[in-house]
Amino acid sequence: MKVVAALDELDVQGAVLSIGNFDGVHLGHRKLLSRMQAVAEAEAAPSVIVTFFPPARVLFGSARYLSSAAEKVAQLAAFEPQAVVLTPFTHTFAKTPKARFLEALRPLEPSAIIVGENFRFGRDREGDLNDLSAVTGKLEVFGLWHHQGEPVSSSRIRDLLTAGEVDSAASLLGDLYRASGTVVLGDRRGQQLGYPTANLEVAVDKALPVGVFAVEVYGPAAAFLGMANAGPKPTFPDALPGLEVHLFDFAGDLYGAELTVTFVAYLRSQQKFSGIDELSAQLRRDEAAARSVFAARGGSA
Repeated sequence: MKVVAALDELDVQGAVLSIGNFDGVHLGHRKLLSRMQAVAEAEAAPSVIVTFFPPARVLFGSARYLSSAAEKVAQLAAFEPQAVVLTPFTHTFAKTPKARFLEALRPLEPSAIIVGENFRFGRDREGDLNDLSAVTGKLEVFGLWHHQGEPVSSSRIRDLLTAGEVDSAASLLGDLYRASGTVVLGDRRGQQLGYPTANLEVAVDKALPVGVFAVEVYGPAAAFLGMANAGPKPTFPDALPGLEVHLFDFAGDLYGAELTVTFVAYLRSQQKFSGIDELSAQLRRDEAAARSVFAARGGSA
């Protein structure tokens, strides 16, 4: 699979194109991309996914992304496109007139284009589906996918993560939510409590759930079970929000390692404790709850 940054770097013609933000590559995105696969197979044509990073809501607002650029490429690879166009979405690119975007598409002579019903493009979202139909003989407009009576959207998933509802978020994503980061030196309070933590430096614009969770953690050479605190630290208000992970039955040095944390289950909301003893007692209860989660899932804990 080839990954390029602009449409003019493609060397394919007659491809089936799918265009969208695809933040999180959730169930709705997956249905659309599966349709792209099916059309490409039926027409014996290559498929190309055109996407952007970061999402507009991250660039222009306070939203955080569900998928980093690397995560998005890895998720899109599952749909076996010949190429992914991952265009940097900058303030300059956002001012691109719709005509220029259409001019970049025309030389590709796409045999089909598949987009969601709310797809818009160009400066001030001036380009619509009628404009897009001018560059292909086959434009398929994919309706919003619904789950439990509501449309699946990246915004809805972000809201669920903020509420700590990682189970519900996973049901919309079609997979457990993940966050990756590098282990950096922390304040070592966990060591004093008997629960040493790996403090992960996660990209500031990456959406994180808020709360305490049972987690699976994947490192460069091993996988672990554990529990994590994500978000602010009410007991230590001067500390920056972050992601701290305690790995069960592990002793060693992980500084500098890249870890991926998978949020398996919500354990509790964040709380402010009166002191170290109260916090330590709660951590023991959290560990027992997390181990019960893994035991129920058939994992060792």
